[in-house]
Amino acid sequence: MANTALITGASGGIGLELAHLHAQQGGDVVLVARSEDKLKALASEIEVKYNVSATVISEDLSDPLSAQRIFDKTEALNLQVDVLINNAGFGGHGIFYERERAADQQMIQVNITTLTDLTHLFVKGMVARNSGRILNVSSTASFLPGPLQAVYYATKAFVTSYTQAIAEELSGTGVTATALCPGAVDTGFVAAGNLDGVDVWKNARSARSVAECGYKAMQKGKLVAFNERKLQFLLNWITPLLPRKMVLKLSRQSMEK
Repeated sequence: MANTALITGASGGIGLELAHLHAQQGGDVVLVARSEDKLKALASEIEVKYNVSATVISEDLSDPLSAQRIFDKTEALNLQVDVLINNAGFGGHGIFYERERAADQQMIQVNITTLTDLTHLFVKGMVARNSGRILNVSSTASFLPGPLQAVYYATKAFVTSYTQAIAEELSGTGVTATALCPGAVDTGFVAAGNLDGVDVWKNARSARSVAECGYKAMQKGKLVAFNERKLQFLLNWITPLLPRKMVLKLSRQSMEK
């Protein structure tokens, strides 16, 4: 059976681990990220280690036309994407009005727009085949407003909401959509988002453990997956009962350096 997964942000962190997990299951992979050298090295490693096919597509997902180019390349290579894993994303620390507007625009493009475009392009084929899996990597940040990471938290709120909505629309089609909502993860996210010194990341979980959580949830067709039960309980049962201003202050404190 065909079992090809396209994974964005595959050059490191959760995306790299998801690529390994899928290949371990005997599935081919399409690896997408900016760093072509890293992708080629990963592709070679996967092909040798798991005896599967690994295709490299080097693209900058902050480019509004990147999703269409990725889709066109898979079509040109006659690759049927059975699993879509939208993992690429990044954050950015600081007071909103002091940050570079272009940086936040790129964040919105990668975290929301390109993710949505890729899903739209690939899900139609899945529905036509009555089979497919979509995993969108969101965050526990999606359940809160995020002072000092205002745009990032908002983009993840979109991902979690959007994923659940399309999951319901896809009911009965043989296609599922899952939102992975991890807490702090030990990846390059901290350096890329200027988050060094933020206490939340002192107890960050490994990228491998988070990838395993998300992959298993996707295989089971779960709606939302948390990698930490304590966070799941806190966000679903405690936070909604607290005064909103208190939530905002606590959220800000967690992001302060």
